Amino acid sequence: MISLRGAPRCLTRPAHPLTAQCRKQYFYSANGVRPRFIRPAVPAGRRKESSEVGDNESGHIETRPNEGILFFDNVFPLRLQWLNLIPFLNPDKVLAESLKKVNHPDLALADPSSIIKRALPEKLPLTVTKILPRLREGGAFVKFTHEQGISATELESTLKAYLEEKPIKPWFNPFRRVRAFLVQGKPWIEDLYRIPSSRVKVEFLPTSPESSAAELTQETLYSLFRRYGKLSEIITQPFDSKVLPRYAYIDYRNIRFATMAKNVMHGYAVPPEEGGGKAGTLLKLSYEPRVKTNWIWSWITNHPRIVLPLLVALLGAASVAVFDPIRTFFIKMHITHGLRLEDSWLYRWAKRWLSRGYDYLKLRKQDAAAENLRIIWEDRQGAITQLQTWLIETADTFIVVQGPRGAGKKELVMDQALKDRPNILVIDCKRIQEARGDSGTIAAAAAEVGYKPVFSWMNNMSSMIDLAAMGTIGTKTGFSETLDSQLAKIWNNTTTALKEIALSHRTKDEKDAQIADDEWLEAHPEYRPVVVIDNFLHKNNEGSTSLVYDKLGEWAAALTTQNVAHVVFLTTDVSFSKSLSKALPDRVFRQITLSDCTPDVAKKLVLQHLKAEPSEPAEGPEKVSPVQMQTNIDELDSVIQVLGGRLTDLEFLARRIKTGESPTRAVQQIIEQSASEILKMYLLEVDPANRKWTPQQAWLLIKQLAANEVLRYNEVLLDSLFSNGEQVLQTLEQAELITITSSNGRPNGIKPGKPVYSAAFALLTEDEVLKARMDLAIMTQLISIENKNVEKYENELSTLAELPGTPSELKPRIQWCMEKVMGSQVKIQKYEAESAKLKKVLTTQF
Repeated sequence: MISLRGAPRCLTRPAHPLTAQCRKQYFYSANGVRPRFIRPAVPAGRRKESSEVGDNESGHIETRPNEGILFFDNVFPLRLQWLNLIPFLNPDKVLAESLKKVNHPDLALADPSSIIKRALPEKLPLTVTKILPRLREGGAFVKFTHEQGISATELESTLKAYLEEKPIKPWFNPFRRVRAFLVQGKPWIEDLYRIPSSRVKVEFLPTSPESSAAELTQETLYSLFRRYGKLSEIITQPFDSKVLPRYAYIDYRNIRFATMAKNVMHGYAVPPEEGGGKAGTLLKLSYEPRVKTNWIWSWITNHPRIVLPLLVALLGAASVAVFDPIRTFFIKMHITHGLRLEDSWLYRWAKRWLSRGYDYLKLRKQDAAAENLRIIWEDRQGAITQLQTWLIETADTFIVVQGPRGAGKKELVMDQALKDRPNILVIDCKRIQEARGDSGTIAAAAAEVGYKPVFSWMNNMSSMIDLAAMGTIGTKTGFSETLDSQLAKIWNNTTTALKEIALSHRTKDEKDAQIADDEWLEAHPEYRPVVVIDNFLHKNNEGSTSLVYDKLGEWAAALTTQNVAHVVFLTTDVSFSKSLSKALPDRVFRQITLSDCTPDVAKKLVLQHLKAEPSEPAEGPEKVSPVQMQTNIDELDSVIQVLGGRLTDLEFLARRIKTGESPTRAVQQIIEQSASEILKMYLLEVDPANRKWTPQQAWLLIKQLAANEVLRYNEVLLDSLFSNGEQVLQTLEQAELITITSSNGRPNGIKPGKPVYSAAFALLTEDEVLKARMDLAIMTQLISIENKNVEKYENELSTLAELPGTPSELKPRIQWCMEKVMGSQVKIQKYEAESAKLKKVLTTQF
């Protein structure tokens, strides 16, 4: 409650009703000039303080005879209800005091005391005793007293006429004036958190417990509530509704109209003459949250089968229109190195000047490394020249460079064949294949080509949306995209970027300016970018991983057939043709196979390593003396034949010789290390769930290759252990235990996977205990096979014996089964005898 200081005081007036002529006389003198009135002082005891919830916190304002209540609206803003949620804050008091201090009273009139003082004319015969602000409803109650000869209704009419002639418009609502109405009922002054609404619910209650209430008609409600503002609708309670008490809804055009009606008419008793029934009807008003009917939103929510696919289409179109150009730009920058610091002229200039201070030994080390590679490239100059020739031809270039690990495939392609060629895109399948989950695979594939921004995490969220849609509308929304579609997006954007890079060399004034883009690309292969796909078919035998490689093959085929780019595959898998044939079934691949170095080149490479001086003093063993070095060189001829021409093994040999070991000892350690790797990877720690071969099959190949340089491919397939022989041999070749040689496209031979494996196989077979253990496992498996054969033949003989009589036609079959049983039994006895010998070795040796 805000005390009104200096409020207008009552004037001495004749005790008769205020007529229109009298009201006019109060406002103006004969000459039209408003007179000044001297107001007597009012005793202080007549001015009271009241709380925000009425007198004595009862929720009502008590009135006595000659007292009335006016409600002024547009005193506070309506959007301040949130202040009531702040703890320990009384916004009714704080806001009024704050606005009084901040705002200029003559300009803003935001202080409720100032507004009400301005709203009440000076000669109005009433005395204001209380002001009760209603912050939630944007107004204030004003309690006043008047003389007996003047009615409150006449005072209301006079006040309304004055406010129409002298309107007051606060700063927060300059388009609406302050209005005032006499309170007809008994307002409920509550401090609950109830938000005003333009809809008012009017409940019809009896005036006393023993009487009944009448349900007011729409005409009666209109006559009662229209005076407070423009009505938009009056909704009566359905006739068949069982809800008591009966009620009606009154919708106003403006919220302030509703607040005025609620505060003025709440608790009003409609007399019988106005349609209130025999005993009258008491009106209880409350705000009813109005549900806004939005037909657009209603249609959207009621038709998810149409809206959700349409929303997916719109989002897809927006993604293509907004993100695809950005992604294509980043892919182009990734290929052309437009955003790489190392390719800027400033970086190259700084590097050139700083390199002058490099240590001399380091420069010599770089020169030595270049000399080592030069020896290899001289040996493979034919492959380099062939590759460069294919890249300038106009025909489709689908090139495959195949070779074992450590053969230098990537160095040959990147450092030699493509060293002077711009616009090279390298895609490492190893990083894509080793990513976990679909999101990781998508992110890895995008990183390889520079595709960004990429929202791989959205795939999981969209999958959950689709799952929820399946439970609600019965069909998928299409938000979630499979790994196939996501990879297709990445490769399609990359194709666009590659084509733009190739066409960037085209000018308007050249002789081929009139031909189409596809024809121009076909005529100028030198401008096509080169796509190098490294580690193709890496871990292709582990799980269902063919999707990534199938999509890569299809994309590479599209690049070559459309003359967008040259494609070079680098792979260690000899069965690459099966995967690539799916993408280009009618084309022949251009293939370069890199094998191990010849013994002469291998010796030159090791010698070059030995001649190179280290850049820093060696730690550990002392430097090899010249005499010892010459002795080591003399031993190279014998050890090179054992070690073979694998580049990684040759570099390992050279480093060991530099540390002081003799070539023989160094090669022996390499052999022992290879034997340990073979033992671990192929024999002892084989998981049948993840490997397609058994230790017995691997050991049989190791034992036979230790005795023979080459095995016949078809002879191995005839062995009893290789019932699924071709699949096992291909898997072991991918695992690099063996190498399958071919003749006219037909596999004809089996060799060790690496040259050093021949010596490693021999070393393993010299271990009597290991040999006895693995042979015993083979014997056990062979005995099991023969026992199954015997059981099969015995079952057949038992079936034949049950036939009535012994037909002469079945005698050859019976004889054949008996011979098979005898043959298998002889083998079983032989295997058991050998097993007994092997068990004796295992029980007597460590």
